[in-house]
Amino acid sequence: MSSPTTLPQCVAQFKTRDKNLNAIQYYEQGQLKSMNWQEYYRLIVTLAKNLDSLGITKASKVAIMSTTRWEWAALDHAFLGIGAWVVPIYQTVTADELEHILNNSKAELIVLESQALLRLFLSVANRCDSIKKIICIEPLEHSADSAISWEQMLEPHDFEKFEIKFQASCQKVLPSDTATLIYTSGTTGAPRGVVITHENIFTEVSEAFPLCGAKPSDTSLTFLPYAHVLGRIEHWGHAYIGFNLAFAESIERVRYNLVEVRPTFLMSVPRIFEKIYAAIQAQFQNHIVVQKISNWAINVGLQVGEYKLLKAPLPLALALEYEVAKKAVLNKVTALFGGRLRFAISGGAPLNRDISLLFHACNILILEGYGLTETTGAAFVNTPYDYQFGSVGKPIGETQVKIAEDGEILLKSKKIMKEYYLDPVATDEAVTEGWFHTGDIGIIQGDGSLKITDRKKDLIKTAGGKYVAPQRLEGLLKKNSMISNVLIHGDQKKYIVALIALDKGQLLAWGQKNQIQYADYESLTQTSQVLDLVRQAVAEANSELASYESIKRFAILKSDFTIEAGELTPSLKVKRKVLDKKFEDLIASLYN
Repeated sequence: MSSPTTLPQCVAQFKTRDKNLNAIQYYEQGQLKSMNWQEYYRLIVTLAKNLDSLGITKASKVAIMSTTRWEWAALDHAFLGIGAWVVPIYQTVTADELEHILNNSKAELIVLESQALLRLFLSVANRCDSIKKIICIEPLEHSADSAISWEQMLEPHDFEKFEIKFQASCQKVLPSDTATLIYTSGTTGAPRGVVITHENIFTEVSEAFPLCGAKPSDTSLTFLPYAHVLGRIEHWGHAYIGFNLAFAESIERVRYNLVEVRPTFLMSVPRIFEKIYAAIQAQFQNHIVVQKISNWAINVGLQVGEYKLLKAPLPLALALEYEVAKKAVLNKVTALFGGRLRFAISGGAPLNRDISLLFHACNILILEGYGLTETTGAAFVNTPYDYQFGSVGKPIGETQVKIAEDGEILLKSKKIMKEYYLDPVATDEAVTEGWFHTGDIGIIQGDGSLKITDRKKDLIKTAGGKYVAPQRLEGLLKKNSMISNVLIHGDQKKYIVALIALDKGQLLAWGQKNQIQYADYESLTQTSQVLDLVRQAVAEANSELASYESIKRFAILKSDFTIEAGELTPSLKVKRKVLDKKFEDLIASLYN
């Protein structure tokens, strides 16, 4: 059998994979179920047959709006095998954003997960003329006239006959064909459709996953949204490599699913690791004796980590101490991830180096990578065999990099998008002479690895002419387990200020432990004791900063930022412009 050159050709080979290996695992009413490769393949072909019956053909544009689940992945393979263009949509979009994406893409079919998403779609349906068919994954309380149920999509019809057609279709998909339109999350305006081809996808998965050492015997726990390129790359990589893809019940259940699924590698965004880090820190600080033992064990782990980074043998005395430290403390952290994790990939935003080091001390290797939707995911990545904390690794495969005069990272690669859909002006601005302008500022280090310093558009220029990278300041503050999110402000101002949102669970537990008197959560955030707590966290962050970038004033918010309120992107990044506008008066008061 010839080697595949597109993802659909990989899907066509599912039928020949080892029937004793799981293709996917998923939760059904709290129970972990599984499908082998032949079962999964048959289901994908059945979906493709029923989509074909609905008139979906090559270059049809089809939207999927759902949380991460196996039905999403199976539909993606079926659509791509037919040659359709898949348009993923976050289930958290507003009605206006949904209307914009559907009309801009001219999608003719939409897959909706739930009754709630059907209601959202119906609120704009009369302004989205291109949509002709609706498929609903979950049972509906009140069916729409045009809605097709999931049960109908799984009805078998002449499987053997259609399979021949599907196999032929998979072979006919060309590397140059468009595979998907991924709309950016809109941190700087209306979402733009990024045109990703089959060549973009295949170049990414065929280079990145083998480089990290992924293999068919691996298991990954998937929970990132598939409307985000990093989540989608994980399931595309599963199709290429053939590892077991286990679907988490929900983002809230990830920590429980980790223990049950016991993944061997993981793909995540920094916020997940930050929350686990904060929980560990809080647990270690609960008792003075526990804190002393934990600090000793972590210190031993950090020393061992330095030897690992240098690829040097451990001294016997340190090796013996490490065994004691693992049994006393470090193995408890390893067990939180299921006990089998070889490595985790973190992308989407910078991860604080201290967090990476703490997990490394506990034998959890978190490897940062870097890329954008426009680069079809990772263009750089650290690997289990070549990593450096604080960097995003070296270029993947044929990726070329150079740094512009203003510090912007420029890339040239087969992974770079074809274009912004129906927006030649934006495309020409983003790609000049074959080089893609990432919008990120960085430096190439002596070993060839890349270090990101900030987003070009996010850089703050103070009234004194100094440039400040807000992500660094936010990362320093979020090392404190009480702090959940931060907004840094100071452009054209004399000094830097911060709006600080607290972790509700951590703060309530702290308030109860310290017997703080308060009427409700909002009033707790404004108490003098909490003010002192945050003042200390700000002072600790400032101790690592130059005078011009230190935080001079701050305000504690009464609630955290949320996706639902439009304050965070679905990948949990702060929407700076939205928050600057929302808290305009509060920010102004900090300069009063």
